[in-house]
Amino acid sequence: MSLEQIIKNTIIQNASPIGFDEFMDLALYHPTLGYYQSDLEKFGEKGDFITAPETSDLFGFCLARQCTQVLNGTNDILEFGAGSGVLATQILFELGKLNSLPKKYYILELSGELKHRQAQTINKTLPELMDRVIWLDELPNFFSGVVIANEVLDAMPAKRLIYKNNQFYELGVDFRGNKFYWKIFDLPYQNDKAFLPNHVTEDYKTEINLRATAWIDSLHNATNEVLVLLIDYGMGRDEYFHSQRLDGTLRCYYQHKASENPFVNIGKQDITTSVNFSDIADQASVSGFKVSGYATQALFLISLGIDDYLLEQLDADKRLNLAQQVKQLVLPSAMGESFKVLALSKKLSVELTGFVEQDLSGKL
Repeated sequence: MSLEQIIKNTIIQNASPIGFDEFMDLALYHPTLGYYQSDLEKFGEKGDFITAPETSDLFGFCLARQCTQVLNGTNDILEFGAGSGVLATQILFELGKLNSLPKKYYILELSGELKHRQAQTINKTLPELMDRVIWLDELPNFFSGVVIANEVLDAMPAKRLIYKNNQFYELGVDFRGNKFYWKIFDLPYQNDKAFLPNHVTEDYKTEINLRATAWIDSLHNATNEVLVLLIDYGMGRDEYFHSQRLDGTLRCYYQHKASENPFVNIGKQDITTSVNFSDIADQASVSGFKVSGYATQALFLISLGIDDYLLEQLDADKRLNLAQQVKQLVLPSAMGESFKVLALSKKLSVELTGFVEQDLSGKL
């Protein structure tokens, strides 16, 4: 049975439209046919999108430098959704050079196919450290160390809303005439946990991600002394709900082409929404985390000395190549401004190096 048929049957069994978050969940995470469960190439030039670790090893090297402020030889790193495994190899390689390896490097990954790919990547690059890497299916209890989530929140299933007659309504997914389409729910959307804008125009669309905020709460409950680094494309609430952002932040990626249509290439394309970092920070504070820093990816990496790696490289051609990689990571026209880094901490009092150049926490 195809994934389209499975989603269609879900709608039929529901006898009404399903929420977009349910559609997104099935499209991305169905146990056998979902995008992240398939053996399709997802990351890099042969896949559908390129993440920062695929762009340059320097991204992981800088993250490793931030980790050293917390790692003490007895605690660990936990990476969520480790993609191809490239980021894990970058971090472990650099931490080895800095004599600051974690006791264990945990990877929480739900995709069996990606677990296999991650193991291949790490074993090929750092076979001597494979015994430190452990894969998990669920959050550990009383974790201490560093939690890393790079482009994880944007892939958590979100609800889609539309503004009609001075109220927000949920935009669901229905099926008719052999195709999926948007369907407005009958009753206004109500949820005390959802912060929504007050003054927007008719048919204004946006997204809210209650699963992401619930995940933050679960993370607090599962950790002891911890630094959490959340890296993703997104923005604060004022920009997220800007009156000119009429169609929200929903994006789909297929073979490096972006669209706003989640109803094609189902199970073969990535579906994402930008992160509302104000919602994440608010929930973190409610749960008991301290918001320890918020900056653009560019200034986070600059604070951690990404330029130092250029100075260390004596070979002119390699230095030029690294300079191009740095530009991709830090320039506003590339990843530098659209990606943000939010740091949360629990039972830690360290002043984080990554936010020396910029800390926009007060603007969240």
